[in-house]
Amino acid sequence: MDKVLLIIQREYVTRVRKKAFIIMIFVVPLLILAMGAIITLIAKDSDNLSAPQIVKVLDKTGQFSGKFKNQKNLRFEMTEQSVDDLKPALNKDEHLSALVIPTDYTTKDAVKIYSQKKPGITLTSKIEEEMNAIAINNGMLKNHIDTSLLHSIKSDISLNPMEITNSGTNKTSQGADIAVGIACAVLIYLCLFIYGAQVMRGVIEEKTSRIIEVVISSVKPFQLMLGKIIGVGLVGLTQFAAWIVLSIVSTKIVGHALSSPQGGMMQALAALQTIHFGSLLFYFLFYFLTGYLLYSALFAAVGSAVDSETETQQFMFPVTLPLLFTYILSVSILFRAPDSPLAVWLSMIPFTAPVAMMVRIPFGVPGWQLAISMSLMVVTFIFTTYVAARIYRVGILMYGKKASYKELVKWFFYKE
Repeated sequence: MDKVLLIIQREYVTRVRKKAFIIMIFVVPLLILAMGAIITLIAKDSDNLSAPQIVKVLDKTGQFSGKFKNQKNLRFEMTEQSVDDLKPALNKDEHLSALVIPTDYTTKDAVKIYSQKKPGITLTSKIEEEMNAIAINNGMLKNHIDTSLLHSIKSDISLNPMEITNSGTNKTSQGADIAVGIACAVLIYLCLFIYGAQVMRGVIEEKTSRIIEVVISSVKPFQLMLGKIIGVGLVGLTQFAAWIVLSIVSTKIVGHALSSPQGGMMQALAALQTIHFGSLLFYFLFYFLTGYLLYSALFAAVGSAVDSETETQQFMFPVTLPLLFTYILSVSILFRAPDSPLAVWLSMIPFTAPVAMMVRIPFGVPGWQLAISMSLMVVTFIFTTYVAARIYRVGILMYGKKASYKELVKWFFYKE
């Protein structure tokens, strides 16, 4: 045990003393804060990001003439010219488009838009919205429906989500839940890659420099692998702790600096107060630690099986594929349906649970699902560490031979 502690101390101290580690502790929270501010400003002024667009409308039905409403950075101009007549102008101006509405405009793909380059989805969406609104309005007039009366009774209902707890009801914020869930999933995904890769690089460096031959003479391979994994993991926890403290301090400073309670930033801070950060932090640390121990053991096994980083690709892809698959689903699908069967199963499978469960937790996860998921994480990382250690003990002393999956299986079954 003393030898493992010495290895942990060496791995931890050598990394936290590096200038890059100290700089990143302070830089990352500042970058996150700056990124949030920039995104807020961009979202607030998103209409000004696109260049002014002019759409020449050739209406062969006569039902849309003069009914298009100009919008910010989007102007509609009626024309009698054909597309062939407009081609010279379209070829010269990339911000000019021609919209052709045929008499059978209700037929699929009948309405066409011509431009020098592919039109953006924002432009096509705005045109579709305008055309649908005009068509609906024309239809109501045709059926003698009073459109002014219909618009006057139009309502604007919004839901106020409330969560029922044992102590009563609490206000919730779906936007904050989505933002925090995705942020935690992305952070877990990145950190498992970053710190797992550090373990792998450390193993490869020691193997290629032949230092490992000296170390193995006094330490068992399993002790070396365990010490390296725990040491790097503690470095990650140290960074997390520093980032959390600095993030809290910076959030408080920003909150006091903003005096207007109606500001967008203040609304965001108020929404974040609906999140139970105590339990969220506990689950985040649990899934980071268990996920890290699971994947770093596999990364260590990969590092022991190769002589350079360029040879790791054949083993890295199957190892990291579950994480990548879940990450893509998390930022695109899972947050929309956190209780769907897909989300539930991904949060149960240990190789995908660290990312998928962090998306679900802000929305509330049943206790039995958490218990099963956490138990499987512990059992799996213990089993994975055992498998990786058996491969590591042989691979760490293999030089000049390209390993295959068949070789890894042989290494696993080698007797002590």
